[in-house]
Amino acid sequence: MTEVSADTVVDGRYKIVGRIGSGGMADVYSAEDTHLGRQIALKVLHRRFAQDAEFVERFRREAKSAASLSHPNVVGIFDRGDHEGTYYIAMECLAGRTLKDVITQDAPLGQERAIDLGLQVLQAAGFAHRHGVIHRDFKPHNVIVDEGGHAKVTDFGIARAGASEMTETGSIMGTAQYLSPEQAQGHAVTAASDLYSIGVMLYEMLAGRLPFDGDSAVSIALKHLNEPPAPLSTLRPDIDPALESVVMAALAKDPAARWQSAEDFAGALEAARAHVLAGGSNGQSTGAWAAVAALPPDDNGYPAEPVEEEPGRKRRRWPWVVLALLLVAMLAVLAYALTRPKMVDVPKVEGQQLEQARKILERSGFEKVKVERSRSLAERDRVLDQDPGPGRETEENGTITLEVSNGPGDTRVPSVENLSQERAVKELNRVQLKVNVDPEPSNTVKQGFAIRTAPTEGTEVERGTRVRLLVSSGAAKVQVPGVIGLLRESAESRLGAGGFAVTVRSEQSEQPKDEVISQTPSAGSSVERGAAVTITVSKGPAGSEGPPAMEEQISVPSVTGLSAADAAAQLRGAGLSVSRSERKTDDESEDGKVLAQRPAGGKVDPGTSVTIVVGKFEDPTAEDPAPGPEPPDRGGTAP
Repeated sequence: MTEVSADTVVDGRYKIVGRIGSGGMADVYSAEDTHLGRQIALKVLHRRFAQDAEFVERFRREAKSAASLSHPNVVGIFDRGDHEGTYYIAMECLAGRTLKDVITQDAPLGQERAIDLGLQVLQAAGFAHRHGVIHRDFKPHNVIVDEGGHAKVTDFGIARAGASEMTETGSIMGTAQYLSPEQAQGHAVTAASDLYSIGVMLYEMLAGRLPFDGDSAVSIALKHLNEPPAPLSTLRPDIDPALESVVMAALAKDPAARWQSAEDFAGALEAARAHVLAGGSNGQSTGAWAAVAALPPDDNGYPAEPVEEEPGRKRRRWPWVVLALLLVAMLAVLAYALTRPKMVDVPKVEGQQLEQARKILERSGFEKVKVERSRSLAERDRVLDQDPGPGRETEENGTITLEVSNGPGDTRVPSVENLSQERAVKELNRVQLKVNVDPEPSNTVKQGFAIRTAPTEGTEVERGTRVRLLVSSGAAKVQVPGVIGLLRESAESRLGAGGFAVTVRSEQSEQPKDEVISQTPSAGSSVERGAAVTITVSKGPAGSEGPPAMEEQISVPSVTGLSAADAAAQLRGAGLSVSRSERKTDDESEDGKVLAQRPAGGKVDPGTSVTIVVGKFEDPTAEDPAPGPEPPDRGGTAP
C-alpha cells in the first residue's frame, strides 16, 4: 500500500498530520481541515482497492450510510471525495480507546458500566434502524469510548438501507465472533441481527470472554448456529439475574425470540439497572426479563416493574383481561384489513441501466421513480441501490428511490509526448485512463517513445475511458522500386525521386547498352528512406563496338556546404550525374545548402550518379502538426 505522507494536502483542503491506524481496506489519518480550521480523521481507501468496483462501492456506501445519521452516539461524516487515484472520507476525529481495548484492559466490567455502554450503543442502533439503516457489523472494534465514558459507533462499511442478503461470492460479510446465526447462514438480515451482535458485546463486557470462540471463522459460525452460550452466572457468580436474563434473551438463535427493537432492548436494560441498584432479585424469578415477555412501558418510557397481586384475585381477573385483549386485537386486525392499501413486492433493479429499471418498475405497478445521482466507478446510469429494497412489500403505486451512477467523473488527457512507453502508460493510468498501445513509424521520435495520444492531450474525457497511445516504432520504411530493364537515366530518376542514393556500376552483357541488368537491394525490399541502391547497367554485347575502350575514371569533387545549384553544376561539370534528397534542419543557415553527399569522394566511372542531401529549414517554434511519415521527395534530379 502507498502511505499518504505528512503535510500532504488532500483534495486541496485536508492537510495530513500523521497516520492514526490501518485496517483491511483503508488507512485512517489525523488531518487538519484548512477551510474550517478543525482537526478531522481522514479515512483513505488503499490504492490497491481503488480500481475494484466492489471495494469502492462498499467505501462509498459507508460514507453515505453514516452521513445520513446525525446522532450523539454515531461518528459524524463531513465529506467524501477522491485523491490521486483513490477515495477518502472526512469524519469526526474521536479521542479515546476502542471498546475492544477497554474490554481487553478492564474486563470483566462493572455491571452498571456495561449497562451504560450497552445503552449508548443501542441508542445509536435504534436511531439507525429508524432511518432504515442496518449496521451489520456491530463489534467492540467499531465503538470509540472517550475518557468520560461517552461511546460513538463508527464503520458503516457494510451497512445498507433496508433488507438485503449478506453473502457475496460465498463469503460472509461481518466478523465471525459477533455474527448472528442468520448472517452465518447467509439469510436476510434485519434489525434483530444487529441486536444479537450487541448482545454478544454485552456478554463479552460482563464475562471478559466471548460466548463462542474457535480456530476458524467457520467453526465459530457453526457454534452461533448450534450451541447455546454458557450462562453468564457460571462465569461470573455476582451477575444480577435480571441483567443476565436480558443479555441471554438477546442471544436467542431465533430472531423472533430476541428483543424486537433496540428500544425494547434498551428499556429492559434500564429496568435491569434499577434492579442492580436495588440490590438484586432477592430470590425472585427472572422470567419477567425474557425478551418475549417484556412489560408495557411506564410513564417514563421504561418497562414497568411487575406488580404482585393476591393469587386468588389474579386467577379471577386474568381470563377477562385476556378476552378483552383478544377482542381489541381482532377489531384492530379487521380495521387494518379493510383500510390497508394493496401491497406488492418490489422487483430487483440493482445493476440495471436506468431506462431498463424504469420499465421493470412500471410493469410491476410503480410509476413514481425518484432518481438520486452519485459519483461511482460504475458506468453512467447504472442503478447502484434502491429503496425499498428488492423483495420488500410496499404500497402499489408507491415511490421507488433509485441511486444511479453519474459515472466516475471527467479528467483531462495529460501530455505524454516524448516520454518512454512505460512512463507514458503510468501517467495515463494515474488519471484513471485505460490505455491501448499502438506502434507508428516516426522520423522524429525515438523508437519506444510516445508520439501522441488519441484523443489528444488536454481533451476532457470520462475517467475509465480507453485512449490510444501511439509509440514510435522507428524511422519509416519504404519499398525499393524495381528498375531492372529501364535505361540508366530513367532508373536514376525514379530512384532519386524516391529519396534513394544511387550508385552505378557497368558490366558487359548481352542486354542493350545502358539498360539496367541488376539492382541491390532488390525490388520490394523495405529499407529506411535515403538508403543507397546500387544499379548495374549493361555495356552492350561483347565486340559490338570493337575492342572495348579503356574508360578513365574521374574524381568526385566535394560539394558539401555549397548551394544546391552550385553543387549540381560542379558535379555535372566533372562528368557526373546528380540526384537530390532533402533533410529537415532547425538551423536557418543550412537552408538550401548541401549537408552531405554520396559518394563523398574517390574515383568513379564517368556518368556515375552522386546524391546530394540538401537542408530544408523548419522553424521549431512553429506549431508542430501531428508527426507522421515524411513525404517522399518528388524533386527528381537537381536543377
